[in-house]
Amino acid sequence: MIVTLELNRSEKDERFSKVKSAGGHRMPSMQVTPHPLLGVACVVGAAMLWGTTGTSQALAGGSLSSLWFGALRLLFAAIFFVVFAALTGALNRRAWEGLPPSAAISAGLSMAAYNLTFFAGVKLAGVGIGTAIALGSGPIWAGMLQAVFQRQPPTRAWWVGTVVAIAGGVLLSMGGGSQSASPLGIALCLGSGLSYAVYTLLNQRMVSHAPASSITLAAFGVAALVALPMAAFQAGWPSLDMRDLTAVIYTGTVTAGVGYLLFSFALHHVRPATAVTLALTEPV
Repeated sequence: MIVTLELNRSEKDERFSKVKSAGGHRMPSMQVTPHPLLGVACVVGAAMLWGTTGTSQALAGGSLSSLWFGALRLLFAAIFFVVFAALTGALNRRAWEGLPPSAAISAGLSMAAYNLTFFAGVKLAGVGIGTAIALGSGPIWAGMLQAVFQRQPPTRAWWVGTVVAIAGGVLLSMGGGSQSASPLGIALCLGSGLSYAVYTLLNQRMVSHAPASSITLAAFGVAALVALPMAAFQAGWPSLDMRDLTAVIYTGTVTAGVGYLLFSFALHHVRPATAVTLALTEPV
C-alpha cells in the first residue's frame, strides 16, 4: 500500500517536466491533479498512525529521556526514508535537483524542533493537556502562516471546522478530570504546534518539485543531524532497554516514516491549513 503512493521510476520520468528559469537553468516540476478526497484520506491515515506515538512512549521502559526518544525517532525515520527512496528509485539525481535546498533545511530544522519540544512538553504538561495544546495550536499557527506568507487566508468554513475540531480534541484529551500543567510545558507544546505548522507549509512548497520520499528523506535527515547532538549534549549518552528500543523503532518507521509519507503525498491535494486541521483526528 505504501509503495503505491509513490510514482515508479518510469512514471516519474514521464511526469517530471523541464521548465526554464530566468537564469537559464532547468528545474523539474511534478504536476499532480488535485483530488481532495484522496488528500483527506491520506491525512486521516497519517493521523491514525501519529495517534499511537504518545502511547508507544508511555509503554516504553521509561529509562530513555524525552530528548533521546525524539532524536532516535528521527534517526530511525531517516533510515526508513533512505531505504524507501532506494526501493522506489528516488535516490537518483532527477528526484533531487528540483528540491529547494533552503526549504529542505528549514523543514528539517522545523521537524527537529517539533520532535524535541513535543516530547519534552508532553512530559512536563501531561499527556492530556500537552497533546491538546500541541495539536490544537497547530491549525491556528498554520492558518496564520498561510494567510501571511501565501496570501491565502483560510475561509470561514475552515475556521468553523477548526474551532469545532479543537474543542472536540480538548474534550477528548482532558475528559479524565481536572489537570494542571507547568508554564514551561505549555510553552513547549505551543512551540511544537508552531514548528509543525512551519514544516507543513515548507513541505507543501516542495511537493511540486520532488517526490514525497525525497522531501521526507531530506527533512528527516537534517532533523536527525540536529537532534542527535543536541540530545547527547543535554542528556548525555542514552541507556536503552528492549522496550525503549522497540518503541523508538516503531515510532520512527511507522508513525514518522509511513505517517509523513502519507502526509506529504496529501499536500498535493489539500492546502496546508486544511491538512493540519484534518490531522486533529489524531486524538480520536
